[in-house]
Amino acid sequence: MKFTKFNDGWRFWEDKNSFALIWSTPDDAREVTLPHDAMIESKRDPQSRNGGNTGFFDGGTYFYTKNLHVDESAREQTLELRFDGVYKNAFVFVNGQLAGKNIYGYSTFYVPLNDYLNYGEDNEIRVQVKTGAEPNSRWYSGSGIYRDVYLLQAGKTYLRPDAVQVKTLECGSDLASLEVDSEICNTSERRECVLSTEIRDHDGNVVAQDEAPVVLFAGETRPLSQRLYVKNPSLWSDEHPDLYEVTLTLKSGDETIDTHRTRTGIRKLTLDPVGGLKVNGQQVKLRGACIHHDSGLLGAVTLKKNSYRELALLKRAGFNAIRMSHQPAAPALLDACDELGMYVLDETFDMWNRSKSDYDYSLVFDECWKKDVEAMVRKDFNHPSVILYSIGNEIPEIGTDQGLQLCSRIDRKIKSLDDTRYTLAAINGMYTVGNGILDVVAEVASAQESREIKGLNINEFMMYQDKYLDQIVSHPAISKRLDDIASELDILGYNYMGARYEDDVKAHPNRIIVGTETYPPKIARDWKAVEKLPQVLGDFTWTGWDYLGEAGVGVPSYQFGVGGFGSQYPALTSYVADIDLTGFRRPTSYYREIVYGLRQTPYIAVQNPHHYGEDVRLTPWIISDSISSWSWDVPAGSKVVVEVYSPGTSVELFANGKSLGRKPAGREVDYRTLFETEYAPGELKAVSYDGDQVIGEMTLVSAGPATQLSLEAETEFNRMDCGDSYNLQYIDVTLCDADGNVVTDGDVAFDVSLDGDGKIYAVGSGDHSATLPFNGTKGRAFHGRALIIVERDAGSAASTLRVTSENGLSGKLAW
Repeated sequence: MKFTKFNDGWRFWEDKNSFALIWSTPDDAREVTLPHDAMIESKRDPQSRNGGNTGFFDGGTYFYTKNLHVDESAREQTLELRFDGVYKNAFVFVNGQLAGKNIYGYSTFYVPLNDYLNYGEDNEIRVQVKTGAEPNSRWYSGSGIYRDVYLLQAGKTYLRPDAVQVKTLECGSDLASLEVDSEICNTSERRECVLSTEIRDHDGNVVAQDEAPVVLFAGETRPLSQRLYVKNPSLWSDEHPDLYEVTLTLKSGDETIDTHRTRTGIRKLTLDPVGGLKVNGQQVKLRGACIHHDSGLLGAVTLKKNSYRELALLKRAGFNAIRMSHQPAAPALLDACDELGMYVLDETFDMWNRSKSDYDYSLVFDECWKKDVEAMVRKDFNHPSVILYSIGNEIPEIGTDQGLQLCSRIDRKIKSLDDTRYTLAAINGMYTVGNGILDVVAEVASAQESREIKGLNINEFMMYQDKYLDQIVSHPAISKRLDDIASELDILGYNYMGARYEDDVKAHPNRIIVGTETYPPKIARDWKAVEKLPQVLGDFTWTGWDYLGEAGVGVPSYQFGVGGFGSQYPALTSYVADIDLTGFRRPTSYYREIVYGLRQTPYIAVQNPHHYGEDVRLTPWIISDSISSWSWDVPAGSKVVVEVYSPGTSVELFANGKSLGRKPAGREVDYRTLFETEYAPGELKAVSYDGDQVIGEMTLVSAGPATQLSLEAETEFNRMDCGDSYNLQYIDVTLCDADGNVVTDGDVAFDVSLDGDGKIYAVGSGDHSATLPFNGTKGRAFHGRALIIVERDAGSAASTLRVTSENGLSGKLAW
């Protein structure tokens, strides 16, 4: 089928009265280009029923309309729409008639149009989206048609668009055998056809081809399978993400009836307890990041360039895998993963029949799960980056008899659609014992605490269970449940159960485990087990990239409600990630890179001297309240704690040239060494040693007074053409002194203007509690940094971006 993006020229409005005898388009409906997120345009509400789950954003009911002119000749065509994602409860009407609907907000779905079209006329496509203000998500979901839409066109005989699947049967350095499966739909009379399939490498050379004659009867859908062989293939992996284009051409005589193109990579997966996970025969350890689906300052809008930028920055930070949490990934994101070489654990659901929010997917799970599982697998099949499927995240009923049966049914459904990848469930051990968790926690807690636990609220209980987490997850009651689940799946995903790795592998040497969700401060301990045990495939930290919603969970705080569990408005982001909302790497990111063995240079982070000596409230996702800065608005001589993350055997810290001592570093101390000193502006330097040999050093310099707002274009990403409906340009903003040093302890608000072509799309920072809307023209630096995103077509006329702060600082950037 011919695929054409169907993103331009939509009219949009929020609906205040769903009941209407006559549908019309209101005068205040505005034109939008898809993808579009209605929620990010709304005003945050401190009284939101969603609370911090969505960052205090609410949904609503929305309409999108667009006219499609269909010629008389289209009577001999097949027309469909493909929606890559609509959140949620999407109803697609054609000329007032319901042509299709989809409840799940993360599934790709198709809507046939022919039965509802008026030929030779304009036809109204109307999409109603019912997100609602009621709680339906544990994180920021966005609202509306937030992924791409495509118009699909073909004749009466065509290749089913989601049924072309390329499977690597065997591969080596000299030869690869591939199976190309397809389905031909014939809504016409009997036809004699030939299906030609060819494979081209990245230079456009044909490396394999095959022809298959087929006689199609009227009304028939015929599956076909072809086997092709590629000599001396370039195999796909995270280090060598080589891709091939596969083209299927359906002909009847000399007439080309339909053409379908897809990209794929040639690679083979194997899994066993001796060699672990292997890609093309080479063992791979997954250095993984959990990520949510939102796009930071863009809200839920999903564009390939933005996904590419996010993944590229994650990969530079040392990650080679992502876990899509907790829903199927967007096609645009998977395209970027294929190109960059990023392994993907794709996930089906965050809940089954037991709800986690009042109006979530559990309401329709029984009716919809099979369809949505199939949609995910068909979407993923040709993406070599996808290597694992998760059947669910922290499912409360998975430890019950009925839950085990459902676990088996979902697993078998996936394997009936795709037998080339492996399945798992992301299991939180505490969920497996249901209400028994209270007794488990009480059993491992102190006697005094055991008497208190059953009367605690959820936030207080979370603090208790985290205090004793390693003992809780190792409890025999949880072990029994895990044994039951293990028989149903290829892999057990352990959420926050790193304490079990060694004992479980010893007790069950054939059990294969992956850390599907882990605490960042535990990476040194957990990674030792990953390196040591082939049965432990890797680690997925929570999280790699900051996200909207679950607000404040990772914010260090000094009073209840400002950070951590129970954070109140204006908490906006989770703030548990290695990389903040704008793409700036936080200290944990460098700590992880050192633990992975990918960085020899030490890294300096400084705990906030404004709160020295105070009791800081830290949830388990937080190492400390540190940032990498030696610029603090505190008196000289103020006490301060310096953290140095270092490889090697020892590390020495210097303040203004004076040694503050040399201490053990590296694996012996989990790569984190603390120094207590007094703040003195100037230079702070860390030197790492392996024995007596210097292996790396890092310096922090105190900034002077802020004199400018520096603007720098992210040229690498800005030059990319990803075929998105609008072209985004990323500009980093830094508050600097006269020498270009970042001033981290004196954030300022600023106004943004653009002279010339383009428009300001988003302005924001990594601030976990920002109050300014992203879609405005005002921003505020956070730790001296912010990000501006401009929508601007390639080849546009000259433009100048200007920023001016409230205290008279300014900066500009010209294109």
